[in-house]
Amino acid sequence: MSLFFLGRAKPLLLSSFTFRCQACFSPLRLPSRSFHATGIMSEPEKKIETDEDLERKKKKEEKAREKELKKQKALEKAKLAELKAKQAKDGTNAPKKSSKKSAKRDASEDNPQDFVDPETPLGERKRLSAQMAKQYSPDAVEKSWYAWWEKSCFFKADSKSSKPPFVIVLPPPNVTGALHIGHALTSAIEDTIIRWKRMSGYNALWVPGVDHAGIATQVVVEKKLMRERHMTRHDLGREEFVKEVWKWKNEYGGTILGQQRRLGASLDWSRECFTMDEQRSRAVTEAFVRLYKEGLIYRDLRLVNWDCILRTAISDIEVDYTDIKERTLLKVPGYEKPVEFGVLTSFAYPLEGGLGEVVVATTRVETMLGDTAIAIHPNDVRYKHLHGKFAIHPFNGRKLPIICDAILVDPEFGTGCVKITPAHDPNDFEVGKRHNLQFINIFTDDGKINTNGGPEFTGMARFAAREAVVEALEKKGLYRGAKNNEMRLGLCSRTGDVIEPMIKPQWYVNCSTLGKEALDAAINDENKKLEFIPKQYTAEWKRWLENIRDWCISRQLWWGHRIPAWYATLEDDQLKELGAYSDHWVVARNQEEARKEAALKFAGKKFELSQDPDVLDTWFSSGLFPLSVLGWPDETDDFRAFYPTSVLETGHDILFFWVARMVMLGMKLGGDVPFSKVYLHPMIRDAHGRKMSKSLGNVIDPLEVINGVTLEGLHKRLEEGNLDPKELVVAKEGQVKDFPNGIPECGADALRFALVSYTAQSDKINLDILRVVGYRQWCNKLWNAVRFAMMKLGEGYTPLPTQNPETMPFSCKWILSVLNKAVTKTVESLNAYEFSDAANTVYAWWQYQFCDIYIEAIKPYFAGDNPAFASERVHAQHALWVCLETGLRLLHPFMPFVTEELWQRLPSPKDYQREASIMICDYPSTMENWTNETVETEMETVLATVRSLRALRAELLEKQKNERLPAFALCENNSTSEIVKSHELEIRTLANLSSLEVLLKGEHSAPAGSAVETVNENLKVYLKVDGAINAEAEREKIRNKKDEIQKQTEKLKKMMSVNGYEEKVPAHIKEENATKLTKLLQEFNFFEKESVRLDAETTASGQHNRPPMSEDDRNI
Repeated sequence: MSLFFLGRAKPLLLSSFTFRCQACFSPLRLPSRSFHATGIMSEPEKKIETDEDLERKKKKEEKAREKELKKQKALEKAKLAELKAKQAKDGTNAPKKSSKKSAKRDASEDNPQDFVDPETPLGERKRLSAQMAKQYSPDAVEKSWYAWWEKSCFFKADSKSSKPPFVIVLPPPNVTGALHIGHALTSAIEDTIIRWKRMSGYNALWVPGVDHAGIATQVVVEKKLMRERHMTRHDLGREEFVKEVWKWKNEYGGTILGQQRRLGASLDWSRECFTMDEQRSRAVTEAFVRLYKEGLIYRDLRLVNWDCILRTAISDIEVDYTDIKERTLLKVPGYEKPVEFGVLTSFAYPLEGGLGEVVVATTRVETMLGDTAIAIHPNDVRYKHLHGKFAIHPFNGRKLPIICDAILVDPEFGTGCVKITPAHDPNDFEVGKRHNLQFINIFTDDGKINTNGGPEFTGMARFAAREAVVEALEKKGLYRGAKNNEMRLGLCSRTGDVIEPMIKPQWYVNCSTLGKEALDAAINDENKKLEFIPKQYTAEWKRWLENIRDWCISRQLWWGHRIPAWYATLEDDQLKELGAYSDHWVVARNQEEARKEAALKFAGKKFELSQDPDVLDTWFSSGLFPLSVLGWPDETDDFRAFYPTSVLETGHDILFFWVARMVMLGMKLGGDVPFSKVYLHPMIRDAHGRKMSKSLGNVIDPLEVINGVTLEGLHKRLEEGNLDPKELVVAKEGQVKDFPNGIPECGADALRFALVSYTAQSDKINLDILRVVGYRQWCNKLWNAVRFAMMKLGEGYTPLPTQNPETMPFSCKWILSVLNKAVTKTVESLNAYEFSDAANTVYAWWQYQFCDIYIEAIKPYFAGDNPAFASERVHAQHALWVCLETGLRLLHPFMPFVTEELWQRLPSPKDYQREASIMICDYPSTMENWTNETVETEMETVLATVRSLRALRAELLEKQKNERLPAFALCENNSTSEIVKSHELEIRTLANLSSLEVLLKGEHSAPAGSAVETVNENLKVYLKVDGAINAEAEREKIRNKKDEIQKQTEKLKKMMSVNGYEEKVPAHIKEENATKLTKLLQEFNFFEKESVRLDAETTASGQHNRPPMSEDDRNI
């Protein structure tokens, strides 16, 4: 039987409660924190709010806070003016000490240079201004620190250290690339991890590197050549072209790593590498040779994704697919006119011997020039008579066998006859192998019809040939029409060219054994070596590797690692073409070694060696990255100390293309998995959930977020790109809509924190720049909180080496206790790779506990030099220092710049040699003597009381909401009364009261002219206002409260009256339910008495009496 749980009563005159320090924008939608003791009544079910509702509500609350803050400042200004006028009239002055402080403050305000950081020579520790600036400036704060960190070798790991190693390899960005928002997310997460581990006592190594990006780099340099010199790479020749690429790489290739510094990425730059530097190139060659000698690399003739513009095979990840619903004209590179797709063309093949014809259909009619068979289903009765027969090709007379294939052919689809082009279609390729068909390639490498296509079509571009073939079929009377056909079209992500399946000799890695080992590493519970975070990607890993195919690793490019294979052309070979004989290849580390291998293989024969002109797939070298960056194949100190690495952090979109290949190669060549954990971050979309695209104008440049950019600046970036005029118009409109005022300067810290806090969003991040702006505003809040605290510490303050919370005031005990919990939760979340939870925990402590509560609660201790608070003032200073120092260390991995700047300003304990930088300090750990559950429970009562009083204030006072009012606390028992009395100062301060009188039920009556709010079952609060309250509004709320109690009472009574309740329900549950029922009845009785009191007061004041008691009220 389900239990009946009762929550806190919904307060009368309830409104949203916020503390005064929450006036700044609060970008996180954190779960509302309960400041209440356990209550007796459940909240009514609330309507589920949409994102739009929450955004609207947030904006409304922000406006209300800003309005309240302006009123408060105006009130303080008026009071100050009144005080000055009174002093002038009376001839009085403020106390002598205050005058000195005021003079000092005025003097500092008269000298703006005191607030400006002096220039810091590059690489030196930052020189800070004499006074903290009044407002946080990302540009000012984030200057100079990084160069000092780097020069001080704080990022450098020591291979001989006795500390436990923790290693991350940065996914190498393309050498052609500039920093994009995906890189920023990777860096934000990885730097958070590595800074936390470094501060936690690990020998932390984060290795930077850049990928040579074979296709992308070659395309960039080819375009540059054409633009500047009107030359192709073929005009220049291979050797000279490769020199041009190296020249470009040395000039522009380091851009992205410089941008990583702007993000604050604490990479070990002493170990920076490039996938084509000497050490990495040697590793690639060694890996190829070893795998070949073990039979895991072989050469074969197979279908590949061919790009006719680049003239190379490309990997599956470089193919973008577009869905076409019907006849569609698309622009294809190299063609003046748009090309037609989404059309199924039917034509007839005449049968040998005058037996008639068979009709076939295709979306690529030009490929019929390479047809070598026609397939039918063996059980299709329509074509039983054609088994073993032949069709005749209309253009070349080739005999096409009619073959039976139950795997490919669906007799219900179309005519039931399928044309077979083994050299240009993946399915037909498999059919060709099953039936030992002829494989005829009809295309040149640049996409023209070759001589195999027949003299009528030779030399035509493939899509021009498409039209020509249709015309030729029509002339022969074989064309049977065309119709719309839904299809998927593969396009090269680099060039936009339509991918052509082509049969080519290529080098392959046999992935059967390697894939099984990689799979077992993740799913074998007895010997699990690999963990995926989030866990759901384990299933994706399993799906990929169970269906893995051999990996094509050769590319027909000039930029990349040349394949270490040489072809031996023997003197007596009949065919002299490179690769004509598949058994004439030798694989070696260099040409000298290849010559020795060939001499053994072809003993006694004369030969000439030619190296394979192809290069290796870029993924091959990046797949070796965790090995090669640490010195493999040499047994270096780094390799011994740091392999395997600790965690791989990357996007889930390259789980197979990169992660799987690293695991396969690492296990085979390194002897172990290259990392034990794989954290896969979400993909970043725009605020509307759309994929970022230049043509939409929604691409976000991290540096533009860090430094800020105008709308005109955003437009200029688009104009400098390669969008066509129509796309440019659409993109600019998108920018106007999303960034009407450009992007304000946010700084690296705010961007990093926003990105890390977003990681809880499943597999996609809908990035809203306003959230980053919100964290930039929060940095200002943090800055001002520390600035306030530093003023309260004073210039001569020296912190104690250790703190004893037992001797501290209540609020100080509380803040240290909740700080302890924040430390525990943050470390637990980081260990679980729940970075969003960790960031939110740190944020919540700083925002909602330190700023909103603690700083406000201790203000009375510093209001003048009241001797009554002398001890509390000293303790509050010590607690303030501990909070600042610990809280900044807790926040540092997420926001390195602002925390370093603020931490450097903190005083140190006497005779204590602290670390040079916060980044090499210890990360906070739990302090046993700080936790105080009793204090936290009492503070929950205090805060619940404050919230209730603020709710009343907001409800009752439409104007002058900050006016101090008298309040009363009606307690059910002595223990509650004692708690409220002992924390009267905190309640008065936080609720902005003129007085708080504690009443005990039975001894005191409710105060007249007051509105009531329920805090919990043991505590009610009243707020007294000048003038009459709105009696009718009060009655309505009391009626609603009673209705709610009645519903809960009836539900509980019904549950307690069901058959078998007394016999079946455990005694303790029955006892709990009886207690709940009693409390509900007591609560109803309380509100009934409040109704009577309200009636009496309104009658006495001349207001209308309330309606008579309802039948339901009498019956309860």
